[in-house]
Amino acid sequence: CASDASKNDTGTQATSDSVIEYQKITAEEAVSMMKEEPSHILLDVRTEEEFKEQHIDGAVLIPDSELNDRAETELPDKDALILVYCRSGRRSADAVREMIQMGYTNIYDIGGIIDWPYDTIGR
Repeated sequence: CASDASKNDTGTQATSDSVIEYQKITAEEAVSMMKEEPSHILLDVRTEEEFKEQHIDGAVLIPDSELNDRAETELPDKDALILVYCRSGRRSADAVREMIQMGYTNIYDIGGIIDWPYDTIGR
């Protein structure tokens, strides 16, 4: 419940029950969530070159090395559904954990594009 959420001084989001935790979901779960929540944000945390080579349609690019500087400006709604991916899953896992620390509350790691069974856009 959004009304139960409170922000503490460390920047983590806490609800009356627990702190928001890292969650990894499958591509199938991600597609289902995207259909249910049309205003979702699909976040690619790879490099610009990787993004140009291949990305998931509708994805927003913020390289993991730039998250600290750009996330809060470019993704101001910390309660929005955000689905994060990279190439193999390592950077997306780190990015989700970092963004939870920034106060994002509805964020999921969908792993790597190499495991994405659906259509992508690329060169």
